[in-house]
Amino acid sequence: MSIHQSDVAYTAVATAENGRDGRVATNDGQLDVVVNPPKELGGSGAGTNPEQLFAAGYSACFQGALGVVAKNVNADISGSTVTAEVGIGKNDEGFGLIVKISAVIPNVDTATAKELIEKAHEVCPYSKATRGNITVELAV
Repeated sequence: MSIHQSDVAYTAVATAENGRDGRVATNDGQLDVVVNPPKELGGSGAGTNPEQLFAAGYSACFQGALGVVAKNVNADISGSTVTAEVGIGKNDEGFGLIVKISAVIPNVDTATAKELIEKAHEVCPYSKATRGNITVELAV
C-alpha cells in the first residue's frame, strides 16, 4: 500500500552528478561521496557505489523494523546486527539486483530469530518497496 504526499513526514533529497562514475550528495550536506563502479564491473573501485549505498540503507532500515517487531513481542534484540548483501548482475532486461539480509540476534533462539526477521521483512519500508521486484533472501 502506498502513501499519499500529504502523509509524508520526511523526504530525503540526493543529487547525483555523472551517474555511477561521479558524485552523490544530499541537500543537507550530511552525505557527499564519490561514486565509482566496482572493479568487478570495470570501474576503478576508488569510491563507493550505488549497491553499497543501497545495502547501507537497507540494513539500517531493516534493523529499525526488527526493533519494532521485537518490541511488540517483548524480545531482547540488544547486541543484534543486520547485514545486507546487495548483488548486481545481468538479467534479461539489462541488470538486476539480488539481496541477502542476515541478522545476528544473540539473545534469542534460532526459531525466534527467524520469526523476528520474517516479521521485520513484512514491515520494513525497503522490503515493501522491493517486494515482487527483486529476490530477497533472509538468514539468521
